[in-house]
Amino acid sequence: MMQMNRNGYEPLRWAVVLMALASLFLLSGCDRHGQQATPPPVPEVATVTIKPQQVELTTELPGRTSPYLVAEIRPQVNGIILKRLFREGADVKAGQLLYQIDPAPFQAALHSAQASLAKARANLPTIQRRAERYKELLADKAVSRQDYDDAAAALEQARAEIEYWKAQVELARINLSYTRVTAPISGRIGRSNVTVGALVTAYQPAALAKIQQLDPIYVDVTQSAAELLRLQRRLKAGQLSNKDAKGRKVRILLEDGTPYPLEGTLKFRDVTVDPTTGSFIVRIVVPNPDHLLLPGMFVRAVVQEGTIQEGLLIPQQAVSRNPKGEPFALIVDKAGVVQRRFLRLDRAIGDRWLVTAGLSAGERVIVEGMQRVRPGMAVKALPYQEAQAGHEPSPGPVTHPQKGSEGGR
Repeated sequence: MMQMNRNGYEPLRWAVVLMALASLFLLSGCDRHGQQATPPPVPEVATVTIKPQQVELTTELPGRTSPYLVAEIRPQVNGIILKRLFREGADVKAGQLLYQIDPAPFQAALHSAQASLAKARANLPTIQRRAERYKELLADKAVSRQDYDDAAAALEQARAEIEYWKAQVELARINLSYTRVTAPISGRIGRSNVTVGALVTAYQPAALAKIQQLDPIYVDVTQSAAELLRLQRRLKAGQLSNKDAKGRKVRILLEDGTPYPLEGTLKFRDVTVDPTTGSFIVRIVVPNPDHLLLPGMFVRAVVQEGTIQEGLLIPQQAVSRNPKGEPFALIVDKAGVVQRRFLRLDRAIGDRWLVTAGLSAGERVIVEGMQRVRPGMAVKALPYQEAQAGHEPSPGPVTHPQKGSEGGR
């Protein structure tokens, strides 16, 4: 009896299990059907609205410093150095005595010339009176014409001899003054190449010392001729304005990258291009009161090219490149659909690119969320400024290295 009851309940238990499984299957199917029917959410992207703004373009050029004035000190007479009257590496003034050459032989030569001049002047009155007397006698025919001519010639010769010795006295005085070797310019003097007791000769090849004027100082930088042609084309086309080309200010960067505290002034561009490098020299005058800049130092000059009145700048993270290396950006059009724009880039300005073609003012460029979208998708555009808590990099002066320009489609 008990065995029959168990067999009778067994089918009923299996029926309950099957009904439970069917219910679960139906519920899971309804859930899947409900999920498929729900539309996916619209992706959100952060965008920047392109606004034209004034952009100052500059070029960063490498160069070296050179002294404003250079004077190599050489003797103008032969002699022995008796004294050196300066401290090596010190600042000297124009006219300051640097070396004293032994003046004794030149003093003696001056005295000799002065004595000869005095002798010539002493003979002049006698010869002059003789010529006057012969002239009177010639009128009475008491002397011959030849005697008068000889007396007149002797008078002219005496006068010429006086002029000659005057010149010799002046020459001796000049040579005596040359024994005092003075500084022709003010500046800093280097090491002395001779010592006391050394024999020097007039206009010798080796300089006694060198004086360099360091305040102000020149900065000579090199600029590519191709860059100059590109700049001239943009100025002619009206893409740049450059009203203060002459005498404009130039910022200087030291070798370690720190900015020099004083600005220089652009003086001129050389008129000759170096055929080996294809570049020419740009000379800048920089104030150097503390002598921080020394001749031969490597520096970089930030030279102003011009100003773009309506430049377009976009963040660098908004620019991508295709397999060909062509730069492009994704924008959100008025309908909220993603579009692709191929760009032509000029140069980097801090953390942004200067765009010359491919974008228009007012377009919204995607800065964040580009990985989740593709052209043709509908997206929800949020201002990038709000996404970054109101932070937006400010446009600064554009520093353009010599070969740092970008090319694009």
